[in-house]
Amino acid sequence: MITELRSENEFDHKFNRDLFTLVLPIALQNLISAAVISADVIILGMINQSAMAAVSLAGQITFVLTLFYYGFSTGVGIQTAQYWGKKDIGTIGNILNIALIFSESISILFFLLSVSIPEMLMSMFTNDSELIHYGAIFLRTASVSYLAMGLSQMYLSAIKSMEKAGISAAISSFALILTIAFDALTVLVLFPHQPEKAIIGVGISTVFARFVELGLCLLHSKRNNDIRIHFPRPSTIEKTLLKDFIKYTLPVQANYLVWGGALTVTTTIIGHVDSDMVAANSITSAVRNLATVLCSGIAGGGAVLIGKYLGKDDLSSARKAGERLNIYALFFGVVAGITILILKPLILHLVNLNNTAADYLNGMLIISAYYCVGKSINSTNIGGIFPAGGDPEFGFWTDTIVMWGIVLPLSYLGAFVWHIRPVLLYAIISLDEVIKLPVSIIRFRKYKWVKNITRDPEPVG
Repeated sequence: MITELRSENEFDHKFNRDLFTLVLPIALQNLISAAVISADVIILGMINQSAMAAVSLAGQITFVLTLFYYGFSTGVGIQTAQYWGKKDIGTIGNILNIALIFSESISILFFLLSVSIPEMLMSMFTNDSELIHYGAIFLRTASVSYLAMGLSQMYLSAIKSMEKAGISAAISSFALILTIAFDALTVLVLFPHQPEKAIIGVGISTVFARFVELGLCLLHSKRNNDIRIHFPRPSTIEKTLLKDFIKYTLPVQANYLVWGGALTVTTTIIGHVDSDMVAANSITSAVRNLATVLCSGIAGGGAVLIGKYLGKDDLSSARKAGERLNIYALFFGVVAGITILILKPLILHLVNLNNTAADYLNGMLIISAYYCVGKSINSTNIGGIFPAGGDPEFGFWTDTIVMWGIVLPLSYLGAFVWHIRPVLLYAIISLDEVIKLPVSIIRFRKYKWVKNITRDPEPVG
């Protein structure tokens, strides 16, 4: 009994040390990613409500693109973490190269669409001519950044899954500092009373920061003896790895598109209800994303450790790790909610909104505080633990049923048939994490996600 207790304590100590070595850099990187998006919105919100709302809506195009990045990154992470457990560096490099081809191809497509038909894209989210005009200006400028993001995001995901989250966070941190500095210079100093020029400046700062980020990734890749950024010839790609990448990426990709597509539709509904609600939602989304960075850090760091345990065939440690991750997710979800409530008065004071939009923002922040608890646990299980264990399909089916079968129909009825108050509509839109919570916990307890998905290297010749 004493031996078992000592063994349990040793596991807890090592797991906590390894987890938070990963969680803090991943949380920092998630904070950076959220802050890069939020910086544009918040800084523009200090001078012009319409410019802020327009850039927020235009950001939905970038959000849809990042859904593809999330899917490809998760596919990279699932396989990389487990092969990292086996210390099979050559296979990890091949997986990265496959992901780069998929990622850059979709980036080029989104770049071409955003440059050629930005007004048409904006009209999907709102019928307000001013928002369409401002949003199109931002899209046409910022879309160049997609070409850099397609490469950098895959590389950062790979090295993060190899327990080098600190390097990934450092690279992204530098990009964030550049973005915020140039945003503030453009909006608050150079063009404080010229919304169009301010929006162009914000777009240019985004492009510059993303290419600097890519440059740092290329520099690290060149000096790194493990994996490099380069495009292989199709004939050199291992077919078994390509099949595995598609097998474990496709369900995750479908899940992100189903989930993110539903969020985009809800944003479209909001955009056709009330421009004041659009402005309030822009701030709420930014605050919520910033408040939950530790929650997503737990999901990301936990997925890497569980993948490593499973790659070593240490199934018992993987189960223990999953149980502890759920406890941490609950704790940090509560902390995120309390943080939003504490900061609510300061947020309302800082942003430049009219009285109606400020009233909406107050109610939406209260709803978001409760939303964070379910979001934290669900993202840890559905977005972290299950895919890491080779069970990515569950998230796809859950989000399809909950988002498209329940939340979206209710949101449409609430907005255009029942004409309910905007804050109540936002509460309906936020029901998804509440509904998914018990389902996520039940699925976790079945332990179907505990499996090793790696292959042994194929013999040469």
